[in-house]
Amino acid sequence: MKQRLIAASVAVLPGVVLASSEEAWDDFRASVENTCVAAISAPETASVTIEVNPFGSESYGAALVTVGNQTGQDRMVCIFDKRTQAVEITAPFADAAPAE
Repeated sequence: MKQRLIAASVAVLPGVVLASSEEAWDDFRASVENTCVAAISAPETASVTIEVNPFGSESYGAALVTVGNQTGQDRMVCIFDKRTQAVEITAPFADAAPAE
């Protein structure tokens, strides 16, 4: 019985994975990036890099945000609610060790 359930689940997985088109995923990634950029408060002279996780989780999109300025870099996470498209930016991470 357990083997039948596993076999049925595996048979359905390819359909689930292909449920969204590549164009839809591209639109999702662009929405995450654009919304995260709009939520960041950084001086105009700062360099901002956004690395969007390609698919996020079931409910959320996520992006790593790096803001660079004369004094160094701040790293944060941008969390994007897929349902409401609201974003939140975490506080910067404290560096665990100096970069070499």
